[in-house]
Amino acid sequence: MSKLAQLTITRPDDWHLHLRDGAALEAVVGDTARQFSRAIIMPNLRPPVTTTEQALAYRNRILQALHQRMGPLSEFKPLMTLYLTDNTPAAEIERAHASGHVYAVKLYPAGATTNSDAGVTDLLGKCAPALEALERLGMPLLVHGEVTDPEIDVFDREAVFVERVMIPLRRAFPGLKVVFEHITTKEGAEYVRDAEGPIAATITPQHLLYNRNAIFMGGVRPHWYCLPILKRETHRRALLAAATSGSPRFFLGTDSAPHARGLKEHACGCAGCYTGLHAMELYATAFDQVNALDKLEGFASQHGPDFYGLPRNTGTLTLQREAFVVPEELPFGDTSLVPLAAGEALEWRVVA
Repeated sequence: MSKLAQLTITRPDDWHLHLRDGAALEAVVGDTARQFSRAIIMPNLRPPVTTTEQALAYRNRILQALHQRMGPLSEFKPLMTLYLTDNTPAAEIERAHASGHVYAVKLYPAGATTNSDAGVTDLLGKCAPALEALERLGMPLLVHGEVTDPEIDVFDREAVFVERVMIPLRRAFPGLKVVFEHITTKEGAEYVRDAEGPIAATITPQHLLYNRNAIFMGGVRPHWYCLPILKRETHRRALLAAATSGSPRFFLGTDSAPHARGLKEHACGCAGCYTGLHAMELYATAFDQVNALDKLEGFASQHGPDFYGLPRNTGTLTLQREAFVVPEELPFGDTSLVPLAAGEALEWRVVA
């Protein structure tokens, strides 16, 4: 049987994206806008985006950077989020919802990942008013699903989070829309698949394509280090099965997270993989590996907007089966960054 040579799908969206700010923002925003119509923008800046006013100001900076990179005709739309803290009031959730530009609230357990020091320390004890407002308004809570207990092995923190946090949270707020972000384990995928109520999950390209061996092949490779960390091959296969299952509960979220090369190749390197440049090439490669390209459009272009209650895009994106060699590095302000799989050849390229 001959292999599919070209694939055209409804233009996709990225439901989990880090754009940073300032010169870093200007360096990377065009990569996402060339492939995606919309993206959920993460709020973990320094300081974090905790108010509607801050979110709207950040949105304006993104649009200004986008216009500088791609001109005023770019149709890319940033979908803003707030950073949940122990002290987020219900009134702020209501202001965010009324703004028309803030689409979700992000839960970072304190200390779980990059710039999460201001995150939540007691979700049900301190955040109940904000959670009640989210449930009432139908705004999704986006969850970084890892416990931060230092006694829990880093490879087990997502599975433990399901038991300690996710199940009690959804028992207390059964109508709350929850996105279990960047799931990495068989346990996470099975929980989202089987749980009752409004729940979904995003899956990154690195967790579909690589297991934890990738971090250590030929030495420590910091550009494969992200949080949640890559897991065993058993988990990668479970994620790939979930993503290609056709279930509307699973959709695309790159978690593309740019860091300067020097901060990744460092004694204490930053967590995050940069995939904004070539996300769709990576996803197409993963789906192609299991002969599931017919499921890519649902995962990339349909399930996300359906869960968020937004219209599907009307434009298209075309991938062609031809070699695409990932650049060794990319400009990043006054330095550079290294994209995931730098120097490797992928079998797909975005052509239109």
